[in-house]
Amino acid sequence: MSDPTVDQAVIEGEATPQKLSAFGFGMTADAYRPIAAFGYKLHTPLFSDYADKQRFVYIPEGREARVAAGGTIEFPVGTVLFKSFGWADHNGGKPVETRLLIHRASGWVALPYIWDADGKDATLALGGRRVPVSFKSPDGEAHSIRYAVPNKNQCKECHSKNGVIEPIGPKAQNFILDPATTSQVRDRYFETPAALKRTIPHWDDLKSRSVADRARAYLDVNCAHCHNPAGSASNSGLFLRWTDDPTGVNYGIGKRPTAAGRGSGGMDFAIAPGDPAHSFMIYRLESTDPGIAMPEVGRSTVHKEGAALLRQWIAEMPKGGG
Repeated sequence: MSDPTVDQAVIEGEATPQKLSAFGFGMTADAYRPIAAFGYKLHTPLFSDYADKQRFVYIPEGREARVAAGGTIEFPVGTVLFKSFGWADHNGGKPVETRLLIHRASGWVALPYIWDADGKDATLALGGRRVPVSFKSPDGEAHSIRYAVPNKNQCKECHSKNGVIEPIGPKAQNFILDPATTSQVRDRYFETPAALKRTIPHWDDLKSRSVADRARAYLDVNCAHCHNPAGSASNSGLFLRWTDDPTGVNYGIGKRPTAAGRGSGGMDFAIAPGDPAHSFMIYRLESTDPGIAMPEVGRSTVHKEGAALLRQWIAEMPKGGG
């Protein structure tokens, strides 16, 4: 599955190539599947302005990923995770950017690449950038936004755990290898392939699990990478992980704001059981104001469908409880 054009020295070195082509994965805007990599999806993905995302993982020949006891997938040094962002009705569905998360001996490094106008290569954008994008959301509403490609520090904000960058999306409970991936590939690149069993429900599959389960899955994927005891929002005391956090005050139910400010909208609780209109978690999810909106980065639009699910979840809670 390896290919001689993939430059492992560039992948594992300390350089930050200005062009995506320097890694040797043979990608273009028309053919953005990297050679020697295989695809994966997330059962419940992070919302990013309704973008279509294409995800791939490259693991060097002779090395294996393993699933740790807590469900974290530990990828070996030399691994590259790819995520391309695009919209079906924008620029013929070609990606706007492709992000690389590279595991080097010194740790993980995040590199965002914006596709050049001719689509033949992509250019490093460590400082981030705003890209004009027009698209329609699933309900048919037209959007024209300045899509935010994150800068290096913003990558760290979401991908940081105990101050160290790490992957946040591909956890065993949410990781689905492309069905076209053969069992031989699974066995070759995963030490315990049987451990790749998803448990998080799909947030918008009404038949899969309860409203509460799907709401918690949504919060895990969209919020818990920061809202956990080792994340960048640890000082908030709001922890939203799927498996580790009980649905009590620290989960937001009856939780008062940590600090005064516009983020609470004058409301008393992050989650007021039975009353989504007075739950500032909803207020922040439905805002695009930079001083109010949550998540703080990664979106310029409101995910109306996701907010509606959380509204339903809170409305169904008995008042005064959870």
